Amino acid sequence: MSAAAPTEDVSGTPTLRDTIRSRGYLKLLLLSVLIGAPIALACFFFVSAQHALQHAIWEDLPHAVGYDEPPWWWSLPALLLAGLLLAPIVTRLPGRGGHQPVHGLGGPPLGPDALPGVVLAALATLPLGVVLGPEAPLMALGSGLALLAVRSAKRAEDPKAALVLGTTGSTTAISTILGGPLVAAVMVVEAAGLAGPQLVLLLLPCLLASGVGALVFTGFGKWTGLSIGALQLPDVPPNVGPDAGDFLWGVPVAVLIGVVVTYAHRIGYVSLRWTERHTALRTVVCAVAVGVCIAVYALVSGRSPAEAALSGQVTLGVLAADPHAWSVGALVALVVCKGLAWGVSLGSLRGGPIFPSVLLGAAIGVACAGLPGLGVTPGLALGMATASAVVTRLPVTSSVLAVLLMGKDAANQMPLIAVCAVVGFITAQLLEKQQR
Repeated sequence: MSAAAPTEDVSGTPTLRDTIRSRGYLKLLLLSVLIGAPIALACFFFVSAQHALQHAIWEDLPHAVGYDEPPWWWSLPALLLAGLLLAPIVTRLPGRGGHQPVHGLGGPPLGPDALPGVVLAALATLPLGVVLGPEAPLMALGSGLALLAVRSAKRAEDPKAALVLGTTGSTTAISTILGGPLVAAVMVVEAAGLAGPQLVLLLLPCLLASGVGALVFTGFGKWTGLSIGALQLPDVPPNVGPDAGDFLWGVPVAVLIGVVVTYAHRIGYVSLRWTERHTALRTVVCAVAVGVCIAVYALVSGRSPAEAALSGQVTLGVLAADPHAWSVGALVALVVCKGLAWGVSLGSLRGGPIFPSVLLGAAIGVACAGLPGLGVTPGLALGMATASAVVTRLPVTSSVLAVLLMGKDAANQMPLIAVCAVVGFITAQLLEKQQR
């Protein structure tokens, strides 16, 4: 007869099964489910407000003053206003408006005291054209609300539970904008850098809360009819299977994307160091510089400045729906001008770093699709995966994100997406080592 399963391993540490069955961990799972719904509702109204303000500033207001689309100079007063609004937030409010996006999405969870500054910074500046995404403010909002729930429940004496719930809140929040809990769960797995039972114990409450949150978020959106502007591609180019030419061109294009995105990202460290002194004034100057880059794009390309402004969510959808409507020159201008604006924004303004980089990678991939043997659909797919991997340093998460964005075309593009995400990640790592 077999021996009973031990309740502890040889080192005396409780086993995974015993930890999951413990009363404290079951309470943690229950609390994760309970906080998932209200955090999703808060995030829903946050992104709905941001999207409504963006629509009003870049569509309704130009129409109201007699323009079919924003004129080339539209970004100049808009970004000046963004800088003036952000300057007192980053110099006076707790939390300084959130993490500097040049450092990625990492860092310790922001406490509840920082929430007003994070929300104000995002709603006051992102709709005005700052070239950053909503993902970092969303994660800060989710973690802050989760930690507030911990404080209200008087559970702050357990630092491990507080850390798990903070991560759970940020995971719930990011799942609402990235299309569901799958990408968020993979992000937790890859970013945690853990193995075995510790990873499972962290992942379970995150997956539960993000699943409940995504359900509430989606259902509430359909009920209210409000738009949230999530990262998605309603239409994609025709589905084709990648061939040898796509791989032969795809790898060097992925290296090119890695180089471009990495060096654009380094601009963020320059603007970060520059704004450490005289922060208020130099924050305004950097915001105006972003506006100048956007205006230059509109003048050079003859297209709307909105394409180079903002997070790039809308422009990415337009590019994917009709890539042939863009000339190679317009795509190059978009990469140069938006890349510069993104780099300046990373170190001086507030927001998320991922969304604009996805558009930069997609634009480079589509621009290179004219090369003999490289198709538009593979170029779009590899561009999104590679750029995301360069910025997040999470190639698996970036591959899953690209697959979800490609939708029905994903099955054929998966091998190319996986290879190019790894190539982009390695390129970024080598360039980072070279910088040191």
